[in-house]
Amino acid sequence: MLVAMAALLLWVGGYAVLCAVRPFGPCRRCKAAGEILRFGKLRTCPRCHGHRLRLRLGRRAHNAWRRTYDNGAR
Repeated sequence: MLVAMAALLLWVGGYAVLCAVRPFGPCRRCKAAGEILRFGKLRTCPRCHGHRLRLRLGRRAHNAWRRTYDNGAR
């Protein structure tokens, strides 16, 4: 049990560092190509809008927490 908790804590800490160092990750829908094949034609990816990168989930949660904290501290 203690080993599992330590592993989980290590994984969460590593993900937090990754979100701080590299807040953008590759788009999973287009596999960082910026375009997808729809109806036989290449289209701009609707998720990343052709930018090939998306904000990571952990960074999005951190930004929302900071925004809430800053608005509540006024």
